[in-house]
Amino acid sequence: MDADNIARMTYLVLLGAAVLMWFITQNRQNLGKTLQQALAWVFIFVGVLAVVGLWEDIRSTVSPTAQVVVTQDSVEVPRSADGHYYLQLLVNGKPLTFMVDTGASQVVLSHRDAERLGIDTADLNYFGRAQTANGQVRTAPVKLDTVELGAFSDRNITAWVNEGEMDDSLLGMDYLQRFPSMTFSGGKLILSR
Repeated sequence: MDADNIARMTYLVLLGAAVLMWFITQNRQNLGKTLQQALAWVFIFVGVLAVVGLWEDIRSTVSPTAQVVVTQDSVEVPRSADGHYYLQLLVNGKPLTFMVDTGASQVVLSHRDAERLGIDTADLNYFGRAQTANGQVRTAPVKLDTVELGAFSDRNITAWVNEGEMDDSLLGMDYLQRFPSMTFSGGKLILSR
């Protein structure tokens, strides 16, 4: 802390102490009752701060979230609160959540998801290059035996494991183009075959 911050802090502490002393001298007769009321207001204030701080978690728990609807010939994916579309696919029999990315050319797996599928990421040959918003990253190709989305099943899908850090695996155009129709309407992504 620099000298200005120390001076401000000292001023606020002295001001707070003066207000506290005035409060105690003014309420000497009913100090117990006044302290109870002050504590009640402190708890109310802390409660309001907790609700404000946790609002996103509370909202996602209380409000119903739209679900992915899969039929024989289409998949409707609602837009999530962060503005993206997410799909859970069965990859080699294991559920993985992908962020739908129409700007990505390929299916890209995060290290974590690749390891969940039993892929030894240390033995991969990272010879590929991908241009991302954070710059260029190295990638390694892998084959996915099966990729299932509801009634839709595909075999021998090429995916790339990203050498860098990624929060979510990406479902790029290599997979999305398997659906002849892809539309965005009313806050939903609709894939049809």
